[in-house]
Formats: sequence, structure tokens, C-alpha cells
Amino acid sequence: MLAKITSKGQITLPKKIRDHLHVKPGDQLDFSVDESGNVSITPIIVSAVELKGFLPKPSRPVSLDEMERAIRSRGASK
Repeated sequence: MLAKITSKGQITLPKKIRDHLHVKPGDQLDFSVDESGNVSITPIIVSAVELKGFLPKPSRPVSLDEMERAIRSRGASK
């Protein structure tokens, strides 16, 4: 399969490759080169469900008023 590089260095992945990688517009691809010079492409696809538990739960619930105050104070400090 061939893909042509544009003057901006962009390519269009052939549909067969997009389907194989299960990627869609907006997804990211990670390119890596090994010691032999071979290039591999790994799709970076993260769903919201996979992010569950990524951050620790707050020690106590935070009200909307507290959130808004924190946002305002951060903006004022810049």
C-alpha cells in the first residue's frame, strides 16, 4: 500500500490501515523507530470508561460554589 506525502508532510492513511488500527478522525497515533530503523504505529485510543479511577477521589465533596471560587482565584492570580 502506498501513501503520498503532501508538501506539508501529511499523509492519508489508506482505509485498510485505518480499519486495521480501528482509528477514526481525532484519534492519535504514536510512531516509534526501533534500532533497525523499522517504524511502528500504535493507535492511542482512550475511552472515558478507561479513565475511571485514574484520579483519586477527593477527601470530601466539593460544591459548585467552591469550584467557581477556586477558578476565579486562579484566574486572578495570573
